[in-house]
Amino acid sequence: MSGRAQLIAGGGLSAAVLAAAALSLVWVPHDVTVLEIGQRLRPPGGAFPLGTDQYGRDLLSMLMVGARVSIAVALVAVGIGIALGVPLGLMAAANRGGWLDEVVMRLNDLIFAFPALVIAILITAVLGPSALNAILAIGIFNIPVFARVARGAALSLWTLDFVLAARLAGKGRLRISAEHILPNIAPLLIVQATIQFSLGILAEAGLSYVGLGAQPPTPSWGRMLAEAQTMIYTAPRLAVLPGLAIVLTVLGLNLLGDGLRDALDPRLRKAAR
Repeated sequence: MSGRAQLIAGGGLSAAVLAAAALSLVWVPHDVTVLEIGQRLRPPGGAFPLGTDQYGRDLLSMLMVGARVSIAVALVAVGIGIALGVPLGLMAAANRGGWLDEVVMRLNDLIFAFPALVIAILITAVLGPSALNAILAIGIFNIPVFARVARGAALSLWTLDFVLAARLAGKGRLRISAEHILPNIAPLLIVQATIQFSLGILAEAGLSYVGLGAQPPTPSWGRMLAEAQTMIYTAPRLAVLPGLAIVLTVLGLNLLGDGLRDALDPRLRKAAR
């Protein structure tokens, strides 16, 4: 698949999920906090286009609200990673070989030494299950990712002529990082953000699956999968639908990231010509 096709397909899937999440802020077909046992396990059709679950809740409404929860958690977690990780990476690159560079990289190594999801489960278990703590747990592991990406990309620029010219003009390292380095590595950070966004959605689903994410009555895709385990043979759509939502969302974001990489990387554009 070409870069343009990836960008279109990924953008379309991502836009559809974002639209469903945005729509759920103002309207859903049914109230997902109301249990209607009399409507349990209704097949798709009529007032329930995707049917109902074992508690009589509308599956379409739950998927829409679940999209909002997953996107909100992943988006804020990525924002934490960018806000803290990118400045750390830029400062480490500007002071290569210094004590700050050493501290940042050793902290990164320490965090990367442990499985991210296991530590996220530990953090949410200690602090208590909630969407806020899930954001904190996922965000912590985004910080070293963005710090390492920003540092690696910035190091390759510090030896270039335009940076040397800025230094000769009397600009300090902090100003050079903000005015010259950051704009040049922004495309790489954007691509990395889409990747971490998809991983954040997976992590949120995993935490919710084990009961450490968003708590009832707020629906989440991961908890929908957990609740569907006992109904897998009698009503498989209860597991298939949230699983499909996760797969399509992650696929869309990954395709979008690949398409953006091809569109924003000048070396790949030259190769395509």
